[in-house]
Amino acid sequence: MQLKLTYNEVQKMIASKSGKELPMCFGGPHTLRISHKVPLMGSVGLDINVDRIEGSDVILSFGGGAAIEYMLRAALSQAKNQPGGDMVEMLGGNQLLLALGKNPNTSALFQNIQLQDIHFDEQSIMIDFVPKA
Repeated sequence: MQLKLTYNEVQKMIASKSGKELPMCFGGPHTLRISHKVPLMGSVGLDINVDRIEGSDVILSFGGGAAIEYMLRAALSQAKNQPGGDMVEMLGGNQLLLALGKNPNTSALFQNIQLQDIHFDEQSIMIDFVPKA
C-alpha cells in the first residue's frame, strides 16, 4: 500500500503548525531537498536522505557540514518543548532519528502496519507500507 503526499500538501501542513515556510523539492529517489530563509544568511538548502527504516523509526542523513548541523541542533532543541518534539533526535555522523512511533497520533497506526520505504518523485513523497498479519 502507498500513501502519497504532494510537496505542496506537506508544506501547507508545516506552515499551519509552525508558521514557517519550508519549500521542498525532489533531490533524488531517496533525497528530499529543503530550503529555509535564515535571517542575515539568506536561503539555506539542505538535502535529507532516507537511509533506512527500522520498525517505526526512520534514519535520515543530511549534508551541509558543521553550519547545517549547528542550525539543526538549535532547531531541535527549540522543538523539544513543542508537542511531538521528542520524535526527532540527532545521531552521530550527520544522522537524524525520526521516531514516528513516539507520536500519540501515529503510535497505534504502527501496531497495525509495517513501514517499508519512503521515497520521492518530482511532485510527491511516497510512503510504502504493508498491513501486519
